[in-house]
Amino acid sequence: MAASARARFALSVNDRVFYGWPMVAVAALGLFASGPGQSHTFSVFNGPIGADLGLSATSVALAYGLATTGAAFLLPVMGRQVDRYGPRISLIAIVTLLGFACMFFGAAANYLWLVVGFGLLRFLGQGSLMLGSANLVAQWFSKKRGFAMSLMAMGFGLSIAVHPKLGQFLIDAYGWRTAWVALGLMTWAIMLPVLFLVVHDKPEPLGLRPDNDPVEAAEAPALTGPDLSEALRHPSFYLICAAWFGLSGLVTALHYHGVNIMILQGLDAGTATNAFVVTFLTMVVMMPLVGRALDRFRTRYVLAAGLFVQTLALVAVTFVSDTATMVIYGMLFGLNNAFTMTLFGYVWPRYFGRLHLGKIQGTGQLVAVIGASVGPIPVSYAFDATGDPTTMIWVLAIYPIVAAAACVALLQTHPKVTGTEHLE
Repeated sequence: MAASARARFALSVNDRVFYGWPMVAVAALGLFASGPGQSHTFSVFNGPIGADLGLSATSVALAYGLATTGAAFLLPVMGRQVDRYGPRISLIAIVTLLGFACMFFGAAANYLWLVVGFGLLRFLGQGSLMLGSANLVAQWFSKKRGFAMSLMAMGFGLSIAVHPKLGQFLIDAYGWRTAWVALGLMTWAIMLPVLFLVVHDKPEPLGLRPDNDPVEAAEAPALTGPDLSEALRHPSFYLICAAWFGLSGLVTALHYHGVNIMILQGLDAGTATNAFVVTFLTMVVMMPLVGRALDRFRTRYVLAAGLFVQTLALVAVTFVSDTATMVIYGMLFGLNNAFTMTLFGYVWPRYFGRLHLGKIQGTGQLVAVIGASVGPIPVSYAFDATGDPTTMIWVLAIYPIVAAAACVALLQTHPKVTGTEHLE
C-alpha cells in the first residue's frame, strides 16, 4: 500500500516536472548529510578531541588516516548491496547507521574507540552515503546526467559552508561529545523522512525513462554495462582510477593543509580561512557549467580539464602572499572542487553503464578514498622535514598533468555500454 501511494505521488509530480529532479534534490541532501563523515567537519573537532583524550595532533591524524584507509576496503561490499537492494533501501540503512555512528564517536573513551569511530563515519558518510546518492542520480539521468550530477554536488558545497561552523557552534555551546549526538540526530531528521516517503530507485518501474525520454515502457531498452570482472579487464577502469586517485587525494591535501600553507607564507589565519568562502562561491557558480560541459563535450576532455585545473590550484597555493592572491587561489580551488564533485558520480555510469553500477562504483570509490587518506601525507612530510612544502607541492602538481594526457589519449567506453556514442 505504501509503495503504491509513493508511486501515485511520483507520477502526479511527474505530470508537472520530471521526477528525476526531485531525486537530484534528495541526492544533494544526501551529500550535505554526509558532512559528519567529511574532512571539513573533522577539522574543527580534532583539537578538542585531542585535548580531551590526551592525544597529540599527529596521533589524531594517524587515527583518521588508518580509519579512512580501512573503511575504503568496505566500499565494494556496499556497492554490491546498492546493486542488490537499490539506492532507497541502501540509503535508509546507511543513514540510520550513520546517526548511530555519530553518537558512538561522541562517546569515544580511548584511542581504539576513536579509530573505530573515525572508520564508521568515513565508511558511512564520506563513502557509502555519497555512493548511494550518486547511484540514485545515475539511474534517473543519462543525456542530462552531467548537469544533474552538478546540481547534486551543490549539497557537498553547502556542507563545506555549514558543517564546520555548525560543529564549532555546538562545541562552544555543549562540548564536542554532545555535538556529535546533535549531528547524528540532525542526519536522521534531514534524510529519513524523504527516503521513506518520496524516493524511487529507477524510473523504469514507474513506466518512465531516464531524462523523461518519451519512450513507452514496453519499448524501453534493457540496462547495459559490464559486470565488475569485465570492468576490471578493461584499461579505462584503471585510467579512471588513476585520475580519481589524484583528484581525490590532492583535493584532500589542499583542504587539509591549505590554511597552514597560506599562514606560512605570511597571511593571518582569518584571511587564510576566507579562501574557503571564495571556494564555496566559485563551486556554486561553476558546478552547473561543468555539468553542462559533461553533457555536451567528450568526457575525456572535460576530465582532463579538471585535472589541469587541479595542477593550477596546487601551484597557485604556493604563491599566495596577500588577499588578492588568496582570492585567485580560492577561485581555482573552487573550480577544482566543482570538477571533482561533478565528475564523482558521472564517470562510472558514463564509461561502464548502469547494469552493475554499484559494484563498479564501489570498487572505484575504494581507490578514491585511499587517495584521500594518503594525499595529505607527502605535504605533511615536507612540513616536518624542511618546514616548507613548496617543492613537494610542485612535484605533486605533475601527477594531474600526466593523468590528463593519458585520459585524452586512451580513455574509451566499455563496449557493452550503449547510449553514450554522442560523447565519444
